[in-house]
Amino acid sequence: MIKKDNQYKFAVIATDIVIFSVKDEELNVLLIEMGKKPFKGLWAVPGGLVKPTKTVDSSAKRNLHNMIKMKDVYLEQLYTFGKIDRDPYGRVVSVAYFAIVPDSGIHLQTVKHDTSVDWFPISRLPKLAYDHGEIIHAACERLRAKLTYTNIMYCLLPEEFTLSELQKRYEIVLYKKLDKRNFRKKIGAFNLVKKTDKKTLGKPHRPANLFQFSKKRPEIIPLF
Repeated sequence: MIKKDNQYKFAVIATDIVIFSVKDEELNVLLIEMGKKPFKGLWAVPGGLVKPTKTVDSSAKRNLHNMIKMKDVYLEQLYTFGKIDRDPYGRVVSVAYFAIVPDSGIHLQTVKHDTSVDWFPISRLPKLAYDHGEIIHAACERLRAKLTYTNIMYCLLPEEFTLSELQKRYEIVLYKKLDKRNFRKKIGAFNLVKKTDKKTLGKPHRPANLFQFSKKRPEIIPLF
């Protein structure tokens, strides 16, 4: 345990960010390996304390950028986690966020006190520090709910994709099978995507049309 003299004398605010991506046909979360006691060797979601001169949102954006070096990332405030004993250093209230990134173009980077950073499938998470298992669970629930009534799936796909790839990505994140005919009917009804003049090349099956999202900004679309 941390010595009492090292504990915070007053409550402080931190941000924690659950960063999602789809890799190897599974929903993954980005974790950092802790490099200091009492959680040395355990894994955690990225985050940090909020400086007195910074807002909570700006702190979360800074922490996110420090980890993945990517612009225009979807970031949403999730929930406030404030159990009294959640941090051995003292009274730390965490404002949690979740972010969604594609599976390419990301440059991972460790920060101070961390020994490594890596992606983990949410079905096979390592031993976690703090209450980060609870935070990740809440973020998964929010992400799945958002996909049923918004178009934010555009954050998890490349610029061009087939309808089969789009459906598969929904099935991976929602963790359920979708009926192909009904899925495509809903996609068409809400003009979620638009067809390009390109087709897939170099694949064993016959060429398939490539699509793009009609809009790449968050909108309410009751898909499911």
